[in-house]
Amino acid sequence: MSNTKVLPLLEPDAPVAEAPCCPPLAERPFTAEEAERTAKMFKALGDPVRLRLFSLVASHEGGEACVCDISDVGVSQPTVSHHLKKLKEAGLLTSERRGTWVYYKVAPSVVAAMGQMLALPREGA
Repeated sequence: MSNTKVLPLLEPDAPVAEAPCCPPLAERPFTAEEAERTAKMFKALGDPVRLRLFSLVASHEGGEACVCDISDVGVSQPTVSHHLKKLKEAGLLTSERRGTWVYYKVAPSVVAAMGQMLALPREGA
């Protein structure tokens, strides 16, 4: 009797669905789940080192940055890795390993949803 198990293969190019964080503030009150998810994102950005790392990734040429290019933020490399992990867990960054390096990208749909959430309707519109 064999203990091996056949696992299904995932398509490598299959898009990962990213849930937007929340509705616009003026649309309706947040549900408890939306508030929890949104607070997690803002909490991740509430740390100065994380905000700086997020900015470095977002402003890097091509919209992605190797961890080797964004490590000079005044803290040790393990601390940089910790903060990048927190940004990723909050849904703000995505990552991809290429050889020995990890490349980070800003999750555009989540950031766009956060921007829409903060946009208040203009008076008279």
